[in-house]
Amino acid sequence: MLPIQSMPLLTMLQPSPGERILDLGCGNGILTAKIAATGAITTGIDFSKESIAQAMEKHPGLDFQIADAAHYRTKERYDAVFSHAAFHWMADAPAALKTVQLALKKGGRLVTEFAGSGNTAILLHAVRDELLTRGYTWEGRNPWYHPTVGEFSSLLEQHGFRVLFIQHTDTMRPLKQGVRQWLSSFASYLFHDIERAEQEMIMGIVEKKVEPLLYHDGQWNLDISRLRVVAVKG
Repeated sequence: MLPIQSMPLLTMLQPSPGERILDLGCGNGILTAKIAATGAITTGIDFSKESIAQAMEKHPGLDFQIADAAHYRTKERYDAVFSHAAFHWMADAPAALKTVQLALKKGGRLVTEFAGSGNTAILLHAVRDELLTRGYTWEGRNPWYHPTVGEFSSLLEQHGFRVLFIQHTDTMRPLKQGVRQWLSSFASYLFHDIERAEQEMIMGIVEKKVEPLLYHDGQWNLDISRLRVVAVKG
């Protein structure tokens, strides 16, 4: 049997027929459908109208709803809440965990994986340094929530959870589109008040600055940090 840190997240969830499972930040519903295929009764929520539309089109028999995780409330009580690659987009993590806590039955479990402390730090530090050099502020530009193991464990405990497993991992993953394209995809956050021409200049400087750390053997890479968590409601 695989050690827990090597298991696919859905294996860690261990869904059972008849269980009610909430997929928090379900995106296009692919993982929700895999959970439903085990016989579990699923509900998928996501803040993105486009993602929910895709989920409903691909999996018309399943329950998908447009909802903000920070404010979602339901009379239904779930056996488990599952969340993949979503918590790092939830700026109000305490509110999101309150949602999870209220949605779960006593003894219900939260199984989640998301970006943790240090995720894409090489690129973000380079962007921040260049912006500060140019007289811009950094505050309010980083849209992500990247907690440490200690920070997230403490937050879980504050919301009445018992942490069964929490792990931080660091890896380098291939970045097929390259650094400049990655920065462009998040320009509305990182460079929202900067003219396009200057954005291009900044991205070029950042690209050169991080090249020794992120470009190897003809391939761009991204420094990825992940938190993987299993916790139960007390």
